[in-house]
Amino acid sequence: MNKLIVIVGASGVGKTTLAKALSTQRKFAMALEQHSERPFQALFKQDVKYALANQMDYLLYRAEQERELREGDIPALMDGGLDLDFYGFTRLFHTRGLLNDNEYDLIRRFFFHTRSLLPPPDLVIALSADAHIISQRLAARKRINIASSEDAGLLEGYVNEWLESIPEKNILRLNVSQEDVEFKNSVPLILDKIDQ
Repeated sequence: MNKLIVIVGASGVGKTTLAKALSTQRKFAMALEQHSERPFQALFKQDVKYALANQMDYLLYRAEQERELREGDIPALMDGGLDLDFYGFTRLFHTRGLLNDNEYDLIRRFFFHTRSLLPPPDLVIALSADAHIISQRLAARKRINIASSEDAGLLEGYVNEWLESIPEKNILRLNVSQEDVEFKNSVPLILDKIDQ
């Protein structure tokens, strides 16, 4: 089965940018979030009644991507992913009241059933950055942002709770506050960790 590497962290921390930077240094099968292609993302931004549909769509989409990547023959790289969408964003939206308890429970059941059918990632690259950096990066993005810079701390806390359940050898934690779009400091560290 093919190796799967996921990049996780708050919205605006640089997950997609890092994935693209890594792909310039080595050949990876890639799966990105594709916000503009998700049918409920813009609707959810306008009306919270689409929160459940949006989350279910993302979880299903990310599971489909994982399955396809695992069947390939080169290491696979994802920005975000199935676990981040559940442990981070679904929990965040539930906390913010965008998902009620029954909706959250439905998503939780779907996630754990799906994860039982798919092996967890082989390596999790956990990104963090200073709050003002995340705020600047979110403001500069040309995509739909459901989570705001004010959510970054809560989201990071949820991600860290999930990471506690993963063996430390399968995690690479990086503060990327000082990185530019080429991630010159982080890329060599990540490639070295992958090679180990």
